[in-house]
Amino acid sequence: MSLATSINWEKVDGLVPAIIQDNTSGQVLMLGYMNEEALNKTLDTRQVTFWSRSKERLWTKGETSGNVLKLKSVKLDCDQDTLLVKVDPVGPTCHLNTPTCFDSNTAEEGQVEQPALVFLHQLEQVLAARKGADPASSYTASLYARGTKRISQKVGEEGVEVALAATSGDKEELVCESADLIYHLIVLLQDQGLSLSDITAKLQERHK
Repeated sequence: MSLATSINWEKVDGLVPAIIQDNTSGQVLMLGYMNEEALNKTLDTRQVTFWSRSKERLWTKGETSGNVLKLKSVKLDCDQDTLLVKVDPVGPTCHLNTPTCFDSNTAEEGQVEQPALVFLHQLEQVLAARKGADPASSYTASLYARGTKRISQKVGEEGVEVALAATSGDKEELVCESADLIYHLIVLLQDQGLSLSDITAKLQERHK
């Protein structure tokens, strides 16, 4: 049975809600609606397509802006009336030029701390953007400019500092040194053309 035929289309009046989630960070990016034609086009092209209720036509995300959503997977919920669509976004998802339509800065109670994985993913993107930048513009850019040997040396130094902090029992220092270690490790991975996703994939493989 295909995904489209598994959906309770009568229950949703022909439009199934589609929750769009970043495949890497897990961050919810937006909510859209798909009819059967939009779902099939999404599956065929591997780019997310919705039914636009305002335009009353199929609408492929990013068709004018270029900020497309590359499909990774689609799952149907237990009630057969909601889709979870995991994607690799190209550029900001929101028309306000933010990564998500659920920008935490607009929260009623003020700015909300981002989930750890979301923050690490965004930090990784920021550090990746520093590659090739003027070494005088930031510490990160200067690290890239000094090359793999120096970056690797910094990872080693920070690893030792983490061990010393743990040995001394200074938890605050351990947190600070661990943050330094993770930062330099991300820089090293980027320098080598790798990412945190490669590390988590290996951990998942070992866990199995």
